[in-house]
Amino acid sequence: MAVLPGVALDDLWDVVGVGEKALLAMSAMVAVVSLAGLVAVVLAGLNERRRELAVLRAVGASPRDMLMILATEGAVVTLAGALLGTATAAVALVALAPWLKSRFGIVLTAAAPSAAQWGFVAAVVCAGTIASLVPGWRAYRLSLADGLSPRS
Repeated sequence: MAVLPGVALDDLWDVVGVGEKALLAMSAMVAVVSLAGLVAVVLAGLNERRRELAVLRAVGASPRDMLMILATEGAVVTLAGALLGTATAAVALVALAPWLKSRFGIVLTAAAPSAAQWGFVAAVVCAGTIASLVPGWRAYRLSLADGLSPRS
């Protein structure tokens, strides 16, 4: 009637592993939707910034500069979001750890993100930079006369 701890723990980790993979897949989908939102927002703002970009072109900025400006903007926004999300998760972990321990007996300790987690953050920032190339390419193709002509 004895329970073998190794077998019981293997079964537990099999169940938990499936949940962990499901959460990882869900976070990947959230990242993809967020990147699509980033592209949509920058594209929508591109029409409003048409004159600004045309003035930059008129004072000597090359189309390549326009591409780099928008790619850098996307990278900065994505990096800020990733760092803010990491900081918020750390604060929530520290704030909720005592409650989780007293209520459910779950002990959580704050630790620095692992190399794999930093790799995920870097992948999201790289994807954000690549996603911002879409509106950057559109700005690259906009003509100078289009931005400086009066709107009707």
